[in-house]
Amino acid sequence: MKKYDIAAFIWPSYTGREDRSLIFWPDGEGEWQSVRKATPKFEGHMLPRIPQLGYKDEALPETMEEQIELASSHKVNVFIYDWYWYDRRPFLECCLDDGFLKAKNRDKMKFYLMWANHDAGYTWDKRLAGGRDVPVWLGSVDRVQFDIVCDRVTEKYFSQPNYYKIDGKPVFAIYDIDNLINGLGGVEQAKAALEAFREKTVKAGHPGLHLQLILWGERMHNITGVDGEHLYSSEIAKILGFDSTTNYQYVHFVNIDRDYNEVQADVLGFWDKFASLGVPYYPHVTIGWDNNPRFNMFRPGILKNNTPENFEKALVQAKDFADKHGVNLITINSWNEWTEMSYLLPDNVYGTGYLDAIKRVFG
Repeated sequence: MKKYDIAAFIWPSYTGREDRSLIFWPDGEGEWQSVRKATPKFEGHMLPRIPQLGYKDEALPETMEEQIELASSHKVNVFIYDWYWYDRRPFLECCLDDGFLKAKNRDKMKFYLMWANHDAGYTWDKRLAGGRDVPVWLGSVDRVQFDIVCDRVTEKYFSQPNYYKIDGKPVFAIYDIDNLINGLGGVEQAKAALEAFREKTVKAGHPGLHLQLILWGERMHNITGVDGEHLYSSEIAKILGFDSTTNYQYVHFVNIDRDYNEVQADVLGFWDKFASLGVPYYPHVTIGWDNNPRFNMFRPGILKNNTPENFEKALVQAKDFADKHGVNLITINSWNEWTEMSYLLPDNVYGTGYLDAIKRVFG
C-alpha cells in the first residue's frame, strides 16, 4: 500500500510563555484569549467553538503528547510549525521547543518549519483588529538577518532526528515570497541568499535543502524589491530554485464565501494550474475559514457547509491527485487554527469528525 505523508500546519500561539505575546494577548494564555471570548455575529453563527481537549498550554510536553497520540492514530504524521522571526529574534518558538520537542512520544511524528515571514499587525489584537492593520513588526529581513535565520534553523532544527526530509533533504517552507524578495533587495539578491542557505545545509552534513514555496495563487511579484518589473509565481519559483510548492489556505486564491463543495470545484482547477508551473506541487486541503473570533465586529467571508463529510470528499480528490502526479505529501490547514475556524482538533460541534475522515481515506 502506498504511504502518504499527511502534514497539518500548526499555529503556535496557544501559550502565554512567550513574553512578547502579551502585546497581543494580555490575559497570558496566548490566542486562547480570543477563542474563549468569541461571540456569534449572526443567528446560527456557531461561536464560540470549544476544544474537547480543553484550553491547554501547547508549550507543555504533556499537552503535545496527547495531541501527538491523537494525530498519529488518525494518520496525521507530520506537523508543519509556523515559525517566526521578528525584530532580530524568534517569536513563539516555545510551543515547538518546550512542547513538541520535549514530548516523550515525539518520535511518532515528523515536523518541519514554514517561515511565516509576514508582517505582524493589529489583527492579532482583538482590541484593535478591524480597523487599519498597522504593522507591529515587519516580516522582511535584510541579508544579515537572513543568514542568522538560516544558521539558527540549520543548527537547531534540521539536526533533529524527526525533522521531515524529502530525498534526505530537510524541508523548509517560505510563506511570503514578496517579503523575502523585498527585504533582500530583489530577485537576484534573494537567489544568492537561498543558494548560500543551501550551502550552509550541506556543510552541516545534509545532502542538500528542500525549499518549498507557499503559493498564493498565480500572481504578480515585484522582482526589484522596490518597483518596476514583475514576474509570475511560476517564474519566481523556478528562478529562485524552489524544489516544491503547496498552499497554506484556500482563502489566498479562491472566493471562500460560498459552499465548500462549490469552492472545492474551483480548487481542483487551481491544483492543475499549480502542477503545471514546472515545480512539483503537493496538493493542499483547507478545512474551513471564518476569522470572526479575532474581531469584535462581523467579518464577511465564511466558508460554508464545511462538514467532515465534505472535507472527506476533498481528501479523496487530493489522494487521487497525488497518485496521478506521483507525489505522496498532502498539506492540510490546519491542526489548530481556532481563530480562523480551520482545525483538525476535536471540538463541541463535530468531535473528531475531521480526523476520522483522514483515517478513513488514508488508513
